Amino acid sequence: MEQGVIDVGSLPGGFDLQSTVESGQSYLWSREDGTTYETADAYGGSEWYWTTVRHPARDDPAVLRVRQVDGRLEWESHVDAADRLRHRLRLDDDLGQIVAETPDDRLLRDAYETYGGMRLVRDPPFPTLVSFICSAQMRVARIHRMQETLRQTFGQEITFDGNSYHAYPTPETLAETTEGKLRELGLGYRAPYVQRSAELVATDELDPADARGRPYEEARSFLTGFVGVGDKVADCILLFSLEYLEAVPLDTWIRTTIEEYYPECDQGSYEETSRAIREAFGGKYAGYAQTYVFHYLRNGGE
Repeated sequence: MEQGVIDVGSLPGGFDLQSTVESGQSYLWSREDGTTYETADAYGGSEWYWTTVRHPARDDPAVLRVRQVDGRLEWESHVDAADRLRHRLRLDDDLGQIVAETPDDRLLRDAYETYGGMRLVRDPPFPTLVSFICSAQMRVARIHRMQETLRQTFGQEITFDGNSYHAYPTPETLAETTEGKLRELGLGYRAPYVQRSAELVATDELDPADARGRPYEEARSFLTGFVGVGDKVADCILLFSLEYLEAVPLDTWIRTTIEEYYPECDQGSYEETSRAIREAFGGKYAGYAQTYVFHYLRNGGE
């Protein structure tokens, strides 16, 4: 077992593990106590969270556990995970500068002050693709349970410190299952979308990672080539996996935010409204503003 500590107390803008992994941007982390996303006001404190990463020497998964204790991140894993944590949790972001470059309006200021230290994530593309295909018309806790069910049913089992965990299923595994089986697991009408999109990745017809490097709106259009991926889901993948920090997914919460706080940004079409709210949220870091507003309002802010 590898173990380590990362000092997060001195990071610009700070760091909050619970807000980062339980804010609706990632469904790939679980609390060891089994209460992920269960209540809006349940903070993780020093609880352990876990996910899986790829082993650098072998093409198989490794468990990564982490908890925040005061200004430290304590971690343990099959592998040396310090750099992986810095990458996945965006500990390299200058959050203080990002906040400073965000427009100083009351809603954004209150959201940043309430959940200071929340960072965006860099989740792997394929699990992010499937997670957000599953997100349509679903609450965050239900989306998370779906991903746990997919792990437990199709993911490779891993033993760590005497306990059993499951990796996220591979594209090949989900491609080989049936729509009926996925429906039995509670995916409903999303089942064929997940199966077919996994098939596209498994057969090398499309890869969500190939959106990287394209101009933002072109990258969003590229991702809509996956079955069940519209503009909103594409924006989620761009923001939470592919590092397009300007992306603003126009979900129900953000559309309500536009209606109540930024009515001038409602331009009718997704494309034009997206451009307007990105500008209102400060441009290149608009996705950070979106995520703070989503988490703040969903948990009862305002």
